Amino acid sequence: MAQVLVFVDQVDGVVRKPSLELLAVARRLGEPVAVVVGAGAGGAAGVLGGHGAVRVLVSEASEFAELLVVPKVDALEAAVGVVSPVAVLLPSSGENKEVAARLAVRLGSGVLVDAVDVVAGEGGPVVVQSVFAAGFSVRSRVSRGVPVVTVKPNAAAVEEVAAAGAVEELAVVFGGGPAARVVSREARAVSGRPELTEAAVVVSGGRGVGGAEGFGVVEALADALGGAVGASRAAVDAGWYPHAGQVGQTGKSVSPQLYVANGISGAIQHRAGMQTSKTIVAVNKDAEAPIFDLVDFGVVGDLFKVLPQLTDEINHRKN
Repeated sequence: MAQVLVFVDQVDGVVRKPSLELLAVARRLGEPVAVVVGAGAGGAAGVLGGHGAVRVLVSEASEFAELLVVPKVDALEAAVGVVSPVAVLLPSSGENKEVAARLAVRLGSGVLVDAVDVVAGEGGPVVVQSVFAAGFSVRSRVSRGVPVVTVKPNAAAVEEVAAAGAVEELAVVFGGGPAARVVSREARAVSGRPELTEAAVVVSGGRGVGGAEGFGVVEALADALGGAVGASRAAVDAGWYPHAGQVGQTGKSVSPQLYVANGISGAIQHRAGMQTSKTIVAVNKDAEAPIFDLVDFGVVGDLFKVLPQLTDEINHRKN
């Protein structure tokens, strides 16, 4: 059976959820072969084998901690030489999209980014993307060489499937060319909530929350649902929420299973970052707000009355 390379994002052996989702996507195309690099990479092998990886190619060279992008391209190029895959899949992120583009250049093939689905086709993997602010779905295929594809989080469900997970040391020849070097690291404050771009549930607030203190009801609902908190550009520009939480064209793109927009009008810039969400719910006092044009379920009402009731009911049912 054909093999599919899956690049794994991990920290000290802990595999991030989008990488496990990619293993499920890869099984539609062939046998998944995981490529995991950096400190603690070997510790991820058990989890990867438990989610369908038939082989786990490991490299813990120090270059992965010291340099950005280029060592990962070197590793994937080496892995392609070992496996001869039908496709290379990476979780979509700013760095991984650059890794994918550089790899495609080296392989003389093509790259497709921000896929929301990947399926097998007669001429090779077919990639589904949402374009023009998610107004259209496009199906594309790389016509030459090994397709390199980045896939958005939540494009597939995580599946536990036992596989061999045979661990092999990956020999990487580092190019030594120009590369960005890491000179310091600073731990980000931990909120206890899932990463915004990976969360299965995102609860966002906009201008309608009225101020920074208004995000309290948004955060309470997010915590009740086990989700992340997002914000519209208007709320971020007003200084009510950090830029790291901005959802939209100039912020982060999210594709959760559930997106709850509160006090958000639904401007095109915001829609561009969340319209691929599986189920969209909106709460807004303005019945004419554009956000209601794309929701699956809408509530016309005061978010400061609706959200606390919803949060209380969720917590009551959970208990």
